[in-house]
Amino acid sequence: MLQLTEEMWNAIIENDASYDGQFIYAVQSTGIFCKPSCKSRIPRREHVHVFDSAKHALDARFRPCKRCRPTERISPEQEWIEGIAKYIEHHFSKPLTLHTLAEISHSSPYHMQRTFKRMKGMTPNEYIRKQRIEHAARLIIQSKKTVLEIAEHVGMPNLSYFITVFKKEMGCTPSDYRQMHQGHQSV
Repeated sequence: MLQLTEEMWNAIIENDASYDGQFIYAVQSTGIFCKPSCKSRIPRREHVHVFDSAKHALDARFRPCKRCRPTERISPEQEWIEGIAKYIEHHFSKPLTLHTLAEISHSSPYHMQRTFKRMKGMTPNEYIRKQRIEHAARLIIQSKKTVLEIAEHVGMPNLSYFITVFKKEMGCTPSDYRQMHQGHQSV
């Protein structure tokens, strides 16, 4: 068992996810242990015990919280956002809107976008654009498709918009990118 510091206590009462993995806290009165980021009710400080791992909390006969799942490596919220990201990665070439993503993730567009941005550091639309441009860059190098064919393949049928976005993200036009990587082309 660790000593509960002021820094740890502040992480608990502020639900600070940056402390997840650094320590686990258990509440004597409930017999439950949580991650610092858990959104459960703030416990009384005198009931809090701190452990360096979930295993030590289990050894001390505390049981894991069903909300934050401290024995699992990924939080339910992270799992949810990773599921949305995977969906985007597999469907980036199709028309994807915030409403579509919210519908498949069983959430409101506002909540999903806010959570996605907090977890991924970018909005879902930025993530979609990133996936499209990365895939387009691979196709430019590895195929003999025209720039228009590649733009359509990655879900950006407006050629001038595709070229503008590609240049912004990659620092050059698709044609210049292909010329720079001419020696890497396969077929």
